[in-house]
Amino acid sequence: MNQPFKTSNSVLSVQGLSPNVCVLSTTRYGGVSQSPFESLNLGMHVGDDPQAVQENRDRLIKLLPAEPLWLDQVHGCDVVDADASRTDVPQADAAVTTQPQRVLAIMTADCLPVVLYSEKHSVLGMAHAGWRGLAQGVLRAVVDEMVAKGCPVDAISAWIGPCIGPSAYQVDASVRDAFLNLSATFADCFVEDVSASEKWVANLPKIAIKQLYDLGVKQAVWSGYCTVQDEAKRFYSYRKEGQTGRMATLAWITNP
Repeated sequence: MNQPFKTSNSVLSVQGLSPNVCVLSTTRYGGVSQSPFESLNLGMHVGDDPQAVQENRDRLIKLLPAEPLWLDQVHGCDVVDADASRTDVPQADAAVTTQPQRVLAIMTADCLPVVLYSEKHSVLGMAHAGWRGLAQGVLRAVVDEMVAKGCPVDAISAWIGPCIGPSAYQVDASVRDAFLNLSATFADCFVEDVSASEKWVANLPKIAIKQLYDLGVKQAVWSGYCTVQDEAKRFYSYRKEGQTGRMATLAWITNP
């Protein structure tokens, strides 16, 4: 299901999710980074010129109400309380806030950026979910933190931004087994790749949506934008390019 985007060269503004939450996804365009990171790379950890990355971040910040909470993402399940005062870059793969104008950020180049929100409760969460994070329970971790902050699980909706799509992610049997060991119901999230021996094509958005509904959320949808197969070539893809930049999906509460 494609959520409508209001598009510019460098930013996709997600429309119609909630009147109380603003969500943006950056593209690879509109920055100063050189090949192979051209051009709006936001990742400090990928080998790009740090000054170029900082200039790209400075350009992005002009579109935001505040400096984002950047995370040192490690494909784990730790969740940061973004309302706590801090000056460091926390090592975590998710964050939760109840504060208006507190900008959460998830960087990706194929993994799933997941925005979790409620129209009735002032609680916002975001998660970085690759296959390891999904298998380890990062979505459960961020939902649990939102519930702890006063948001009933059945009031939570989720939106998954640009990520590797359901026909682009080839994996070996060990990845499939990691999910089947959790539940046999994940079997229909994998299609055998007839072009390669003992390979499967994994539908990560479907896995995430299934996990979210199993947790009891109200609604969960994927944007429909694949980082590998996007015809406009707007997105970074680690699977496709190897050394490349990172995009960001950003969200904040607009009203208390």
